[in-house]
Amino acid sequence: MADQLRFDNQVVVVTGAGGGLGKAYATFFASRGASVVVNDLGGSFKGEGGDSKAADVVVNEIKAAGGKAVANYDSVENGDRIIDTAIKAFGRIDVLINNAGILRDISFKNMKDLDWDLVMKVHVKGSYKCARAAWPYFRKQKYGRVINTASAAGLFGNFGQANYSAAKLAMVGFTETLAKEGAKYNIICNVIAPVAASRMTETVMPPDLLALMKPEWVVPLVAVLVHKNNTSESGAIFEVGGGHVAKLRWERSGGLLLKCDSSYTPGAVLKKWDRVTDFSDPQYPSGPNDFITLLEDSQKLGPSEQGDKVDFTGRVALVTGGGAGIGRAYCLAFAKAGAAVVVNDLANPDDVVNEIKRMGGKAVGAKFSAEDGDAVVKVAIDAFGRIDIIINNAGILRDKAFTNMDDNLWDPVMNVHARGTYKITKAAWPYFLKQKFGRVVNTTSTSGIYGNFGQANYAAAKCAILGFGRALALEGAKYNIFVNTIAPNAGTAMTKTIMPEELVQAFKPEYIAPLVLALCSDKVPNPTGGLYEVGSGWIGQTRWQRSGGHGFPVDVPLTPEEVAKNWDAIVTFDGRADHPEKTQDSIQKIMANMDNRSGGKAAASNQYLEAIQQALKLEGTGTEFNYTERDVMLYNLGIGAKRTDLRYVFEGNDDFQVIPTFGVIPPFDAEAPYNLDDLVPNFSPMMLLHGEQYLEIKKYPIPTAARLISKGRLLEVVDKGNAAVVKTAVTTTNAATGEEVFYNEMTIFLRGCGGFDGQTKPADRGASTAANKPPARAPDAVVEEKTTEEQAALYRLSGDYNPLHVDPAFAKMGGFKQPILHGLCFFGIAGKAVYGQFGAFKNVKVRFAGSVMPGQTLVTEMWKEGGKVVFQTKVKETGKLAIGGAAAELV
Repeated sequence: MADQLRFDNQVVVVTGAGGGLGKAYATFFASRGASVVVNDLGGSFKGEGGDSKAADVVVNEIKAAGGKAVANYDSVENGDRIIDTAIKAFGRIDVLINNAGILRDISFKNMKDLDWDLVMKVHVKGSYKCARAAWPYFRKQKYGRVINTASAAGLFGNFGQANYSAAKLAMVGFTETLAKEGAKYNIICNVIAPVAASRMTETVMPPDLLALMKPEWVVPLVAVLVHKNNTSESGAIFEVGGGHVAKLRWERSGGLLLKCDSSYTPGAVLKKWDRVTDFSDPQYPSGPNDFITLLEDSQKLGPSEQGDKVDFTGRVALVTGGGAGIGRAYCLAFAKAGAAVVVNDLANPDDVVNEIKRMGGKAVGAKFSAEDGDAVVKVAIDAFGRIDIIINNAGILRDKAFTNMDDNLWDPVMNVHARGTYKITKAAWPYFLKQKFGRVVNTTSTSGIYGNFGQANYAAAKCAILGFGRALALEGAKYNIFVNTIAPNAGTAMTKTIMPEELVQAFKPEYIAPLVLALCSDKVPNPTGGLYEVGSGWIGQTRWQRSGGHGFPVDVPLTPEEVAKNWDAIVTFDGRADHPEKTQDSIQKIMANMDNRSGGKAAASNQYLEAIQQALKLEGTGTEFNYTERDVMLYNLGIGAKRTDLRYVFEGNDDFQVIPTFGVIPPFDAEAPYNLDDLVPNFSPMMLLHGEQYLEIKKYPIPTAARLISKGRLLEVVDKGNAAVVKTAVTTTNAATGEEVFYNEMTIFLRGCGGFDGQTKPADRGASTAANKPPARAPDAVVEEKTTEEQAALYRLSGDYNPLHVDPAFAKMGGFKQPILHGLCFFGIAGKAVYGQFGAFKNVKVRFAGSVMPGQTLVTEMWKEGGKVVFQTKVKETGKLAIGGAAAELV
């Protein structure tokens, strides 16, 4: 194809290219003529371990297909070695894709410094080190293309990902700065927020979505952005995945302008708050507002109308970098409003402390670096017994063009701004949670939001703070902990070096404090998660705007050529633009695109409908299952029977019996009269999930030893568009008597196997499909049972030998942190609880709602409704549902 986007004679470096998205990049670029450096440390998605196999497998695959590639096994922190590999092997570098990443998801209260440091190191420092090493080559050849990787968690914040959100939004400020610095050298830099399935996302995404999350949906956009034809799209942010591509940009409200005088108070700001958040006349900026004109306009206004006064009596406010400049202005303002103030400053907190005391206020100094957060917060607790408000304001500048940037300029800026903000907030968080009150104002900067020449370090750090704040706002909301972020414009020791003196005087720090006090009050209508730019009497809110973008059909492979053809739709902010605020907003676009099909597919897919019709008429030949008392005891122990439960564990007991949920064991290997391959497209056992289980016990007492025959048949196949649901039935009879003993129905969910024009709704089959909603009252019985670390290893001896439940390496491949408990094992534990409380049941139906780790505690809540027990099972440690929609009909 002559019009194919090619990369002949170019060298592409891809980090984290051993699997997932990175592998997809590497194989694609090789197939289009590029020489590829496949970098992969071979660690887990948590950043543990390392081995060279992952990179080697990809290199061998590329070579086998006739492409050119070499492996590199360095950590991205050693970016110079990765780029060196490209130069030594191929003599140049043209494209750098910073893709390597790790996750260490954990709620903020449980986050350790290691969780923070590792994530920042891999994502932020790694991207900087690789880009910095490539930069001289790019400048010299007057050509370079860089892709950095953000994520929805970075753009919007995500619960339990304060570290990851910080690292991912850092990529935005970093990229915008590189785009500004690279422009005159034809170095184009963009950032993408991909929604793609990987080892990292498999643990946190619903399965139907994962099917659409193939990395192949992301690669074509990246190919267009790094191709030599792209000479203008730089410094841009794209959201991409599941066949949908859209561009994001910053949108700033017209804002509120007040006179810069003594009437400019927190009360005056709150009185006109609706103007701050009014986007009816928005701006689409690439840098700070015009503060000089704003200041001139402000001077022409009359005094501001006053609203409610803010009062911080009894509150303790901690201000970092409080010894001078804006920090000093905050300290004095809080003290005047009645707060006790902790003045934190590494240089000199004492002058401000004395100033507050002379005013009759309460203050104490904390002479530490913000990175020593524990020590700073301890000062507050020792002096005043509590802490209520944190203003993270401490900062340093180490400005340098990127070509001259080094670790001695990068690390201190990241440490003071990003890590300092994390450490101070982390130290205060337990107090906030306990008292169910906390206010945090973090300080970003317009250099972070929009990027700024010579400030790659500062822009990355400042954007990290914004991502951090957004994640914390989500975690803190239900505890009345509110977190906001401001980008102030004021004359300080930092800005003195770059502004004329008369402007420094005009941009007084005092004109930032009223917003900060307003945000820490209880009177803000939208109290948390905001980003505000402020200075010269003006306050505006800044948010994302997203283009309507373009959705590509999900039933045909996407090509870069197709993306290029629809470029205008992707980047145009017309009437279809919206304002995403949370991670789910990213996923919604992809969900909406799931039914986007190219048409003309029905004829080909009728083979599946024919196969389904055929399979519905068949019954399995019958699979034999022999069991003895030993198997019964092993099963009972596998679902948590105790040595004291003699009727379950001792064959000599008068009441020795089978726990009824044993009925799911005999049909386990029952032969099906069809192949799933024939019934649905794209079948892969890796994409199979157990959705629901229904069991009928046809006869009590259940024999404690028997020879059984199980015959399977197909009940229905439902086409969910992006997935398929297959429901099968197995009837188990006693070989000696011919009597029915058990009847099972299994619902399995097949990700990525829909779209064959099958039936779209499941049939109603009474008890086996009932929704079973728990009533709105306290449960009639609750049984708590702790599983053991060995539970899965023991339960598998009853017949389910899937290595997912015992082999850590296999579990990691499946995206789990450790081997998980079998669904039918915790089904058994829940069924045992119902049986123990209410006696024998005719049937039991459950919906599997989440995974359980061996060692976790299961809490089964039961409600008796006539002859039926509705129940659900939660994991005590996480509060998450493991079994829902469940009920048992009593004998």
